[in-house]
Amino acid sequence: MTPHDHAGRRERLTRRIEAAGAARMLVTDPRNVRYLTGFTGSNGRVIIDVDAPARLVTDARYTARAAAEAGDVEVVLGDAFELAAAELAGGRLVAEAGHLTWREAEALRAAVGGAGGEVCDGGDLVEALRLVKDAAELERLATACRITTDAMTWLFDEVLAPGVTERHLAALLERRFVDAGADAPAFPSIVAGGENGAVPHHTPSSRPIAAGELVTVDCGARVDGYHADCTRTVAVGAPPARLVEVHDVVARAQDAGRRAVTTDATGADVDAAARRVVVDAGYGEAFVHGTGHGVGLAIHEAPAVAHSGADRLVAQSALTVEPGVYLPGVGGVRIEDTLVVAAGGAAQPLTDIPRELLVR
Repeated sequence: MTPHDHAGRRERLTRRIEAAGAARMLVTDPRNVRYLTGFTGSNGRVIIDVDAPARLVTDARYTARAAAEAGDVEVVLGDAFELAAAELAGGRLVAEAGHLTWREAEALRAAVGGAGGEVCDGGDLVEALRLVKDAAELERLATACRITTDAMTWLFDEVLAPGVTERHLAALLERRFVDAGADAPAFPSIVAGGENGAVPHHTPSSRPIAAGELVTVDCGARVDGYHADCTRTVAVGAPPARLVEVHDVVARAQDAGRRAVTTDATGADVDAAARRVVVDAGYGEAFVHGTGHGVGLAIHEAPAVAHSGADRLVAQSALTVEPGVYLPGVGGVRIEDTLVVAAGGAAQPLTDIPRELLVR
């Protein structure tokens, strides 16, 4: 696959740190550490200086991994807070407040204050960079989505049948991801048959699939850290007419949401486009979650695709569109795709398998 440009990402972050009036940043979110260096160990923090080379701080357990994964950055063993405070000389240190515990924040503040410096919250400096996917990231997302949709197609065509349990279907699906080259599932797969489909985040159970019901499958593969996300609701035998109607409503809502994904729109605009179809069909109260979310190194990241998603969509960001209708005691339908926002024209779907109701 296309190599990651970690040095280029660090350079872009350095310019943002300088623009914020700070001398240094301590990066503690493991996903941001990976984004900036390639390091995947559980103990890694990055110190980015405006006028000095970046440093990856870890411990002796990860010396070999750091050398293999982050070979273009200096690796230092020690206490990241002390190293971040050292020689700060009254300057400002930017920290990721959203990724520090209270105790860690107090320890960092004490270390920096003792060196005569100041700690400030950097907000989403790294996440703002992650929002726009580069070629290497898009390649990994596309691969993860291809593995996901290939496995879903196999599951629906060759495995799904009355009598197979939800848990068994989920296990087979996740094994298929790994066999096809994925690191692991992107998240615990959802397989929800019959009335369980009314629970948006249902945990697969020992309940067998029955004839004449809908089955919702929400899943994704993870490839080199990048997550896919796709949902389809299919029928095992002829389902009740009401659920066929609900599937049609959700399919039309998802189509409206997908068409709204442009650089002229906000996440709230996409949510409104999809939700309007569901509300007009009389199922507004049964659409209980946002229409989507960003996806990348995290399964849920910016941009928000919900009524509160005020930020305008940007080209080369990846997001999902996933309206749903959930009827307690009856069942539910969700249809979801991962898409890439295009600079002009229609968004590019990465999980564009058939969306019409499949009857097995």
